Amino acid sequence: MTDAPALIDPEPMLDAQGLGPTGRPLPDLPEPAAPDPAHPKRALIIAMCNQKGGVGKTTTTINLGAALAETGRKVLLVDFDPQGSLSVGLGVNPHTLETSVYDLLLNKHTAVEDVIAPTVVDGMDLLPSNIDLSAAEVQLVSEVAREQTLRRVLTKVRHSYDVILIDCAPSLGLLTVNALTASDKVLMPLECEFFALRGIALLTDTIDKVQDRLNPELEILGILGTMYDARTLHSREVLERVVQAFGDTVFHTVIRRTIKFPETTVAGEPITTYATSSPGAAAYRMLAREVLARCPGA
Repeated sequence: MTDAPALIDPEPMLDAQGLGPTGRPLPDLPEPAAPDPAHPKRALIIAMCNQKGGVGKTTTTINLGAALAETGRKVLLVDFDPQGSLSVGLGVNPHTLETSVYDLLLNKHTAVEDVIAPTVVDGMDLLPSNIDLSAAEVQLVSEVAREQTLRRVLTKVRHSYDVILIDCAPSLGLLTVNALTASDKVLMPLECEFFALRGIALLTDTIDKVQDRLNPELEILGILGTMYDARTLHSREVLERVVQAFGDTVFHTVIRRTIKFPETTVAGEPITTYATSSPGAAAYRMLAREVLARCPGA
């Protein structure tokens, strides 16, 4: 296990008035304590969801997972996007996979332990995916309780992890509904750009329907501003609008644009190990603290 820094310096995140990028004072978040090894595990399941592509779902899944693993938590990442970007971002070639999450959904004889793969981060595992998953949406239509297929898969390993993060496809189809039905919480990455803002209403409507019909325990964990550029008026205005509309649902942490994130994808590792002292790594460590503060017991 990699030790997380004992202190995250908030100074680079503050403006001249001492406010964070969302226009609110940053909370004082203590370093999370490691889970009690004597306490039985029951993973908190979080879906990374936004039907718009390119908003930072995969980047957030990888780097939040790595930051949580640094706190001593056992983390499982689930690649639930047929593009397989999460798998690629962790150095896995989707085209060479013998089994993937697709087999777990449609072949009851496939053991989930045989599909889970370790990653370069201690304490963080991966359920990989590839283009085969695109066929699952069609094949699941005729299945009984088709919306609960992923939940049945994750139930088998929930006792082995502290946190499970699901990287959803950029759609609101059956795969995403499966992810929401299997989850306790939804984290919505939102690019600080006007068109991304328009899609949040549609996403929250889908979440409401899942809560009403399939998973009444589902809750919105928070909205995460991503690809933020404080130099542009547009980014600042969009973030301000989001905070006005959703208030404390919006995380204090904001993920800024940086060339480091594309570089980490090529390297096949999270920013917390690729550029451990960078502002991007600090932001995801801060996000991990916020997530844990909002989810006592995780």
